[in-house]
Amino acid sequence: MEVEVLERLPNPIILKKLMKFQASLNIILCQDEWLRYHSFVRDWDEAVCMAKIDNGAGDHLIILFSPEGSIIKGFDHESELSPYAQDEHKVWQGIYDDVPKGLLSLLDDAIAKDDVTFCIWRKNSDINWHKGKVDIPKGESDGSDFLVGCIFLTPEDFVEFAIGYFECSPSLDVVAKIYDDHPITEEMINILNPNCDSKEVLQELELLG
Repeated sequence: MEVEVLERLPNPIILKKLMKFQASLNIILCQDEWLRYHSFVRDWDEAVCMAKIDNGAGDHLIILFSPEGSIIKGFDHESELSPYAQDEHKVWQGIYDDVPKGLLSLLDDAIAKDDVTFCIWRKNSDINWHKGKVDIPKGESDGSDFLVGCIFLTPEDFVEFAIGYFECSPSLDVVAKIYDDHPITEEMINILNPNCDSKEVLQELELLG
């Protein structure tokens, strides 16, 4: 299972684009920023971008992209590895132990560094993603399979998600164009969400770069 989670992740360049596409679609489909599932901050820190998944139920995935590499911090609030599930509130042993210091330091300013049930990283010189050696109790999960699964890899996956989460059925054709990195036009925005202010949406999309 652990290997499957790491193998499902694309390389950081593709992952960054994917998170930006999905954040763009969230901006178009949902005007309430606090209700968005995927978000992206281009200038989170100097030369660092941040992508975030927040399902509104207490679980999140934060991805930081830096010149040195990328790091993913995940938190499944129902996991036995959560600091809140332990008598002594602390990060589960092994989660951060093997993370390169340069990448781990990126989390110092992240939202609630100790709210973590798994960590995945990849230096730019690496050819694979890595995860710490963590002793997970039998029958329990660190939430990585569930949360990495929230990174939707195809336009069809995103449309299926939007039907359930945003209760709308966005045009697969337009979603596919955004996934293919086509410039987003007012016409595309209006097809996806006729009720939004397309000019305001375009202004917000420009901030994503």
